[in-house]
Amino acid sequence: MKEILDAIQSQTEAKGGSASPTAADFAALTIPESYRAVTVHKDEAEMFAGVDSRDKDPRKSIHVEDVPVPELGPGEALVAVMASSVNYNSVWTSIFEPVSTFGFLERYGRVSELTKRHDLPYHVIGSDLAGVVLRTGPGVNAWKPGDEVVAHCLSVELESSDGHNDTMLDPEQRIWGFETNFGGLAEIALVKSNQLMPKPDHLSWEEAAAPGLVNSTAYRQLVSRNGAGMKQGDNVLIWGASGGLGSYATQFALAGGANPICVVSSDQKAEICRKMGAEAIIDRNAEGYKFWKDEQNQDPREWKRFGKRIRELTGGEDVDIVFEHPGRETFGASVYVTRKGGTIVTCASTSGYNHEYDNRYLWMSLKRIIGSHFANYREAWEANRLIAKGKIHPTLSKVYSLEETGQAAHDVHRNAHQGKVGVLALAPREGMGVRDHEMREKHLDAINRFRNV
Repeated sequence: MKEILDAIQSQTEAKGGSASPTAADFAALTIPESYRAVTVHKDEAEMFAGVDSRDKDPRKSIHVEDVPVPELGPGEALVAVMASSVNYNSVWTSIFEPVSTFGFLERYGRVSELTKRHDLPYHVIGSDLAGVVLRTGPGVNAWKPGDEVVAHCLSVELESSDGHNDTMLDPEQRIWGFETNFGGLAEIALVKSNQLMPKPDHLSWEEAAAPGLVNSTAYRQLVSRNGAGMKQGDNVLIWGASGGLGSYATQFALAGGANPICVVSSDQKAEICRKMGAEAIIDRNAEGYKFWKDEQNQDPREWKRFGKRIRELTGGEDVDIVFEHPGRETFGASVYVTRKGGTIVTCASTSGYNHEYDNRYLWMSLKRIIGSHFANYREAWEANRLIAKGKIHPTLSKVYSLEETGQAAHDVHRNAHQGKVGVLALAPREGMGVRDHEMREKHLDAINRFRNV
């Protein structure tokens, strides 16, 4: 790996008359037989049986070990991973909820001779990366060895007509590093070449890796016509507005001329939203909202109290859009507080998948519930473009080493983090990989605001 790392550092640090390695130089690098990766093991899939979800500990199930470099197929690329990050799907994988991801790998392995590579007794996880292309397979024309890239996590086969208007509707659509193997929490990753996008020049490796999944997810969910189709002036209720997903939704709302109403769980998280430019903030813990009386019964009086508080912050208006992702705990309130004709757009369900709401407030008020899942190729590209232009900024709060990924996943599982948490793979330290220092200086305060919490 040292030869690869030396070439990448030479490329990043090349200035003036110093020669940067060429594509041919990178293509000539020796690919090692194995690499370090973050894995979970198939024979441990039942290790948390009978344990309450909150008490399942990713530090016990996550391993960092050497694994063989996978065979490179047509339309694919091997990428040297400089940095990655932890998403909630890595938590789900590590605690084997709602199902073991080895079922995904087994089904994918039955698709073709090539996909059999993914069905292994270990799963290399991770759905984000920033790094450098090492090799490309047959049929790859848009990328070459030495290109600095980030990757979105949409993996599709595109052999069905269903996916050609919206790649997320492809029947063989999967999330790379969650429903496929060889993910980004590793020194080397295997991706489809159409997952690759240009790395933003003003960001370090760890900063560039952080937005990936959550930034694209928030873009589709809130901005895209496939999601809520947010417009100027909309009131947007954002749950977990300082978190990995909500922090990007807050930025999209502000950048798009909407009015975010940020729901957080502490004064510290409220301060993060203020730093992003939000003014309407609800600290749900400080104000004592309890939407469930007990495990079986919700409390509509709390919905009403919550709706009243929102109207106090909006000048008497209800919300046009609810950006939903907590799920069971908040969904009844979300449906209730949305204005007549408004939209609840939902992805994930970190507090539980079985949602309950009073349907009278949906059908009689002509509201819509829209399901949203990651982003198609175009949406991911547009979301990354906004990062590259400095319109949306990474929300990285803490960086771990590859060996500390179990702790990182534990912290995300217990909500003991702000924004996103990064993981260094081949990058020996933070702050490396910046090419456009002038642009970085212009946006430095925004880039660092989560780091200074």
